[in-house]
Amino acid sequence: MIDPDTRADWAAEADAADEAEEMPLSLRLSIADTLTLGNATCGFMAVYFTTTGILIPHLTGSDETGMARHSAATAVILMLCAAVFDLFDGLVARKLRSSPMGAELDNLSDLISFGLAPAYFVLVYGMVTHDAHQRVSAVAAIVVLLAVVLRLARFSCVTMKDGMFQGMPSPFGALTVVSIVLLELPFIPTLLAIIGTAWLMVSRVEYPKPRGVLAVAMLSWIVGAMGLLAAWAFDAPGGQLLLQTGCALQVVLGAVIPLFATARRVNTFRDNRRVSREARAAQLP
Repeated sequence: MIDPDTRADWAAEADAADEAEEMPLSLRLSIADTLTLGNATCGFMAVYFTTTGILIPHLTGSDETGMARHSAATAVILMLCAAVFDLFDGLVARKLRSSPMGAELDNLSDLISFGLAPAYFVLVYGMVTHDAHQRVSAVAAIVVLLAVVLRLARFSCVTMKDGMFQGMPSPFGALTVVSIVLLELPFIPTLLAIIGTAWLMVSRVEYPKPRGVLAVAMLSWIVGAMGLLAAWAFDAPGGQLLLQTGCALQVVLGAVIPLFATARRVNTFRDNRRVSREARAAQLP
C-alpha cells in the first residue's frame, strides 16, 4: 500500500537515488582521461624541478651548476613526457572511448604542461641568466602563457577540417620555446624568437595532426630529444653540442613548417583561381 501523505517523499528519494546512480557514470575516468592526468602531472613536476633545481639555488647563491643542469634537463624531459601523454590520450580516445570530461581535461592539462611550465621556464631564465632582463622576460613569459590560453580556447570553438590544426600546436610550441632558451643565444634574439613562437600558436597557419607516420616520427623525435637531454645532463662527451644541435633542429622545424603551410595555401589558391577561369572560359559562347 502507498501512503498518500508520504508519496512525494518517496518520489524525491527515488529521484535522488537515480541521480546518485547516474553521476558516477558521467564522472568515471576512461583510460584516455588517465593519460591526460599524467600529462598534467608531468607539467606540474616540470615547474617543481625548475623551481627547486634552478631558481632556489640561484636565489641562495649556490654555485652547483651540475644541479641546475640536471634540473633543467629533468624539467624539459617532463614536458616531453607530457607531450607523449598528450599524443597517446588522443589515440586511445579515438580507439576506445573518452568520458564526457575528456575534452575539458585535455585543455586544462595542456594549459599546465604547455602553457604554465614553458612560461615559467622562460621567467626563471630571465632571473638566472646574467645578460637577461628580468622584467622583459616576465613579459615574454606572460605572452607565451596567454598565447597557449588563446590557442586552447580557439581550439574548443573553431571547427577545422579533419587532420589539421589552426596555429602551432601547444606541445610543439612549448618545446620550441624551451629549445630557444636552451640554445643560450643573446637575450634579444632569444626574446624575439620566443615572441615569434607565441605568435605562431595564435596564427591561422595550418599544421597537420600527428597521425599515422607523422605520429611515429613525432614520438621518435621526442625519444631522441630525451636522449640528448640526458647526455647533456650527465656531461657526456659532446653532450652540449648534441643538445644545441637538437634544439636548433626544433627551432628550424618551428620556422619551416609555417613556410611550407603558407606556400601550400598560396598554391591551392592559385589552382582554384585557374580552375575558375577555365570554367568561366568554357561557359562562354
